Amino acid sequence: MTIATVILAAGLGKRMKSKRAKVLHAIAGRPMILYSVETARRLPSDKILVVVAHQAEAVKQVLERQPTQIIHQGRPLGTGHAVLQTQSALANFPGPVLILNADVPLITVETIQSMLKTHQDRGDELTLLTATFSNPKGYGRVIRNPDGDLISIVEEADATPAQRALREVNTGFYVANAPFLFSALKELTSDNSQQEYYLTDIVQIAVRQGLKSGAVQAPDSEEVTGINTQADLARIERAVRRRIAERHLSEGVTLLDPPSAWIDADVTIGRDTLIYPNVHLEGASRIGEDCVIHSHTRINNCRLGTAVTVMDSCVLTESVLEEGATVGPFAHLRAGTVLHKGAKIGNFVEVKKTEMGEGSKANHLTYLGDAAIGKEVNIGAGTITCNYDGVNKHQTIIEDHVFVGSDTQLIAPVRVGRGAVIGAGSTITRDVPPDSLAVGRARQEIKKGWARRRKKAKGKDKEEIVKSRKE
Repeated sequence: MTIATVILAAGLGKRMKSKRAKVLHAIAGRPMILYSVETARRLPSDKILVVVAHQAEAVKQVLERQPTQIIHQGRPLGTGHAVLQTQSALANFPGPVLILNADVPLITVETIQSMLKTHQDRGDELTLLTATFSNPKGYGRVIRNPDGDLISIVEEADATPAQRALREVNTGFYVANAPFLFSALKELTSDNSQQEYYLTDIVQIAVRQGLKSGAVQAPDSEEVTGINTQADLARIERAVRRRIAERHLSEGVTLLDPPSAWIDADVTIGRDTLIYPNVHLEGASRIGEDCVIHSHTRINNCRLGTAVTVMDSCVLTESVLEEGATVGPFAHLRAGTVLHKGAKIGNFVEVKKTEMGEGSKANHLTYLGDAAIGKEVNIGAGTITCNYDGVNKHQTIIEDHVFVGSDTQLIAPVRVGRGAVIGAGSTITRDVPPDSLAVGRARQEIKKGWARRRKKAKGKDKEEIVKSRKE
């Protein structure tokens, strides 16, 4: 069955108490609205229409790479009015229209498919998804006759005390045949406490016209829980992350403490990778097989190959680590870093826009910025590539098999040739030819007896100060 999907994303979200539109708030690193779009894409949707109003341009920007058509509501006048804005875009569409809410990200494709199947099998004009909540506050109540047939949906603000006591609620998900849907929407009025055009009123219109309508109850009330407040957002975030962790566990990833592993929705992880507690994997990071990622590490939009090890308390951003690379502990890889096979970045090393060749290493207390480093290079502790002259950034090039002694400053732009050795404590300002020794430091001087004389002088100075104070 081919359907058209309408996603309602025009709400202001006042109870969020945020300057940002509700559907733009992130859940597991992904704007909330993209969950509804992903659901629509996994269904047989001929068209996906997104109705926007508040911060429409920002929402449109989030959706610019998605196969969606944006519909501007203009002045928000309720959910019924929002769906009515899609009529011209669906003028020639005769089939079922699925209506989703952008602030209910936990809905599963399986539940929607069940709803669509029921709609098709029964030949209904209208099918809605309901749920039973122990605390239905904030939801419209489902009103049935004694035989269990649908009569109407009553919004909580308009419900009587007896109706508010009902626990079966409308979830805001509908399937309606297009001809009925748009004719019913034209009959809506705003004669209610909110002075809005309620989409829920189409149930009563279908009943009044004697049309077949049905309801499917969601198997789990959690998946139809909407987000209205920051507290709701936090609860849904935990639920989404729990699902993500369960998915990775089912695919052969080892999470030593699943609740503490914060893994964004778009992260991929290879099997037999071991994730220690309190690890954050963010953005669209791709983690290969057989990796080990230790605690208190944050990896954002990185690509890790097979058997990469990241030790404790590291921050990696927009970097590539090839097979067998090792990082940390307490290392910082900034954007543009590439570690080739077997490269190693150790304790308290910061790397930015630098390529480390196969088997090269910088084990301690080093800054490498804007550098191209060849194979099997040893970078001694305390080395700095001085890449910024106050106006422009410059590159340092270190060719294969170079040994850089500790506490070296490489003043870019500079090139160190293949097989060269840099003496410890050097400041290198000129290119170093291949297989050369470069030492850029002052000659050591020794003054015998100087320390003893200094101590004696200090002692005399103290005696004179004490004497002057007594006088």
